[in-house]
Amino acid sequence: MEIATIVNHIRESFADVHLVEKDGTTFFFYGPEQMFPFVTIVTRDNEHDSQSRLDRPGAYRLNLGVPRETFGTLFDKADGAFDYSAIDTLFPHPLYGKASWVSIINPSAAHFAEKVSALIAEAYQNDVRKKQRKAAGEKQEEW
Repeated sequence: MEIATIVNHIRESFADVHLVEKDGTTFFFYGPEQMFPFVTIVTRDNEHDSQSRLDRPGAYRLNLGVPRETFGTLFDKADGAFDYSAIDTLFPHPLYGKASWVSIINPSAAHFAEKVSALIAEAYQNDVRKKQRKAAGEKQEEW
C-alpha cells in the first residue's frame, strides 16, 4: 500500500486534520494545536529508532496512538517478544508501545481494510476525546 493512499484516507475520512512533514516523518494532528500527533508515518531510521529496519527500499512504518483498552486487546502484556521489522504485522511501537502506540510496516491493502483503517479511526477519536477533555479542564491520562 502506498503512503499517499494512507495520507489521502486520513485527510478524507476525518475532520480538522493537520499534516506536518519533517525529516522523513509525516505527523497527523487533530485541530490546530500541534503538540501530539494521533498518527505518524516514518520513512527512515534514526539514531534512537532503527529496530524496524526502515533502511530497506520502500519501507515505512505507520504508527497509531490508540486507546489503552484497544492496545490491551491487541497485545498480551506478558509477551514481550515482537519482531519490530516484520512487514504487514501489528506490533507495539518499538519506543512508545508503553504509551499505547501501535505500529505496522507497509500494511497490505487487505490488512488496511480489515483492521488498520479502524485503528486509525480509533486513534483519531481518542485524540479528539483527549483534546475535548483538555478544553473542558478535565484531568488528562498519564502514560
